[in-house]
Amino acid sequence: MQHRIIFSDIDGTLLNSERELSESTIFEIKRIKDKIPVVLVSSRMPSAMTHLQEELDIKKQPLICYNGGLILVNQEPIHSTFISPDIIKELNQFNKDQKFHISLYHNDDWYVPQIDFWANREAQNTKVNPTVKSTDKVIKLWKKNNIGAHKIMCMGEENYIDQAYTFLQDHFKEVLHLYRSKPTYIEIAHKNISKSTAIDILLTNHFKISMQDAIAFGDNYNDIEMLKAVGTGVAVANAKPETLQAADIITLSGKENGVAEYLKTNIK
Repeated sequence: MQHRIIFSDIDGTLLNSERELSESTIFEIKRIKDKIPVVLVSSRMPSAMTHLQEELDIKKQPLICYNGGLILVNQEPIHSTFISPDIIKELNQFNKDQKFHISLYHNDDWYVPQIDFWANREAQNTKVNPTVKSTDKVIKLWKKNNIGAHKIMCMGEENYIDQAYTFLQDHFKEVLHLYRSKPTYIEIAHKNISKSTAIDILLTNHFKISMQDAIAFGDNYNDIEMLKAVGTGVAVANAKPETLQAADIITLSGKENGVAEYLKTNIK
């Protein structure tokens, strides 16, 4: 099958054990980038992805951020789906005792109520620093500007995150997609979006390339739909069992530069 475009998840897939791009990954992507577009697809915010684009010399390519909630072409949004501030208000009221951390994201804005353990850890992982603003003030600002959250992150002790998950599932299961990336995390997005819907938008409206001619790399639950949708879905060996099952091909793990190894072997 022809590979005319490449989509890759970042965390757990493209990055090594130091959460960085290895020399071999940089080399292989730079080797093919002028004949095959390489597009990053992640739950991350744009500024947590652009430094990786710079390292790979693919800054001119689009970005799929927030698991498909925001698509950028030439650094400008061409598609945006966000969560209403009214939902954020209800979540904040449920968390009135601040038992868990709530991060709010819109485009390149990341708001936290305070710099705590969870904010520091995310900042270290993504190389982006948040803005301190109370959740109530963010809700007020976003209501005024008629926007909302491209992503909400709830982080905290597992028992509190369990309670938050139950609350959100009971009240907003028709509107929100809840993703437990770790027992201490919930990544919250609008239910209408996914990585595969964003890929379809880009292929149809920007690249004019068939889904069957696309290849995608992933490792986690939020990559399953993407791997099934494209012509060739490749899971790294460290992927979740369900993701491995959904893939057409399994390459080496992210720590073993699985994406680079696939490109080296299969794209000349």
